[in-house]
Amino acid sequence: MNDTMIGVDLAKSVFVLHGASMLGEVKFRKKLSWSQFLKFIADQAPAVVVMEACGSAHYWARQVVEFGHAVKLIAPQYVRPFVKRQKNDAADAEAIVIAAQRPEMRFVEPRSEWQQARAVLFRGHGDLSPVARL
Repeated sequence: MNDTMIGVDLAKSVFVLHGASMLGEVKFRKKLSWSQFLKFIADQAPAVVVMEACGSAHYWARQVVEFGHAVKLIAPQYVRPFVKRQKNDAADAEAIVIAAQRPEMRFVEPRSEWQQARAVLFRGHGDLSPVARL
């Protein structure tokens, strides 16, 4: 596996990437659209790709794994202490890499489509009125 770690801050229309060596040396910083992101990831040598865990992160994790990368998801509350300056997408992407390099960091396992669908059904089940369940 390559010695590169890529932190990805997922946003609505643009993804911000922060690439660093495992020793913390900055390799690149990029701002990419969804389609550019997939092309960029496809062109990269196998690396560790790290994102904050959220609903869309599980989808993107499955996409990234298809290109041969290792994916790690971090709960957002574990990334927040590593943001060095004002909160923005670039600072978040850098903080994701810094947090992921900590040996004591806990990661979230990426969910499959089936697991995500099941979670949606489980969460929505309690919201239905008795009439809607019929």
